[in-house]
This record gives sequence, structure tokens and C-alpha cells, in this order.
Amino acid sequence: MTTVATIPPARLTLVELRKLADTRAGFWLLLVIGLATAATSAVILGWAPDEEMTYAGFFAFGLAPSAVLLPVLGVLSVTSEWSQRTALATFTLVPARGRVMVAKIAAGVLIAVAATVATAALSAVATVIARAIGGDGSWHVDASLLWQGLLLQVIFVLMGIGFGALLLNTPLAIVLYFALPLVWTVLGNMIKALKTPAEWLDINLTSTPLSEPDMTSGEWARLGVSVAVWVLVPLAAGLVRVLRREVT
Repeated sequence: MTTVATIPPARLTLVELRKLADTRAGFWLLLVIGLATAATSAVILGWAPDEEMTYAGFFAFGLAPSAVLLPVLGVLSVTSEWSQRTALATFTLVPARGRVMVAKIAAGVLIAVAATVATAALSAVATVIARAIGGDGSWHVDASLLWQGLLLQVIFVLMGIGFGALLLNTPLAIVLYFALPLVWTVLGNMIKALKTPAEWLDINLTSTPLSEPDMTSGEWARLGVSVAVWVLVPLAAGLVRVLRREVT
């Protein structure tokens, strides 16, 4: 009796990482993220007051492009399997669909880590330049801001993967990923009865303290609830849909 060797999880993750840049959409999205991140440093160096030219300032502003665009890459990592009809080949090679989804999640986390590290490196270069042109050039940054910035990237990438897995349709997943939290934010600000629930369920609101040091236990609790609603629930429901959907 022969046994078929199982593809190691690390290799599956590497394959999923490669897929992120294999398509034209993924390649250009990564390129735009890199250029936009570099542009944030250029903006501060060119137009910000001298006292704002600090490592902390470069790093915080530099995270913005990836926080907005990396989740789209997360959506594409799942939906492209179905829109480009590669799901049949993928699930034929790896029949255990759950392992493929775990690899996609791992790849999403790794790309978020890479984006954060790249932002930190670009911020260091910008800080050196700031010192050279007479800016503040301070290197002081609260350590919590570094890992909280990384956590912010991971949360939104996983949210993108969750929406992609749940909807399995690229345009719909991208539109709803941006529209639903925005609508909830607007309603929470406009309707008095929703103000208190919004403090717990509006992920745009609960994730804001991640850009500030020394988050309180209450802020962590509210973030945890909103992440459960906007990230864990779509991921779980999306996983069930991917496992059950017929591949054609």
C-alpha cells in the first residue's frame, strides 16, 4: 500500500505568498502599496513642520497605505481562485481545503509583517534624511506602537480574507469590505441609539487606539468584540462556505 506525501504547511504558505504577486492585480497592488508608503515619507519631508519629522511620525503615517490596501490583497487571495478558475487545480493538488485556507491566512499575516517591517525601514531612512535637512529627526518611539501597528495590519488583512472567503466574488467582497464598516460608522454618529453599540462594534472606532501608546483594558475589550464580529465571524463563515462550495 502506497501513501501520498502531504505537502508541508510551509510550502503551501510559500505557494500562497507567490500567488499574491502572480496576478497583474496582485503585482500592481503590491507596487502601489510600496510607492504609496515611500510617498508618505516624502510628504512629511517636503511639507510637514520640522517637529513632525520624527521616526514615530514617519512610521505612523507610513502604515496608512498598507492598512487600506493590503486587505484588498487579502480579498484577492481567496476570490481569485474562483474568478480565475484555479480552485479546481488547487483543491485537486490539496484536497484538504482547510489546509489551503490556513496557508492563505498565514500568507496574509506574513505579508502584513513584511509591510510593517518595510515601513519601519523606510521610516528609518526618512529620519536620517530629516536630520540632514534640519528636521527634528528624533528616534524616540514607544515600543507598543510598533507591535500595535503590526497588529492593526494583521487585523485588516484577516478581515479582507474573511470577506473574500465569505462572498467568493471579488467586486462584491471589496465593495462590502469598505462600505459596511463605513456605513456602521456613519449610522453610529448619526443615530443616538446606536452610539453605545458603535463603541463596541465599530471597528474603525475601536482600532483607532492602536495608533496610541498604553491602550486601556476597556479599549482592548472593545477592540476584541469588534474583531470577533468583523474578522472572526466572516473568517469562520467563509471557511465553511469554501469547504462546502462545489468546484466547477
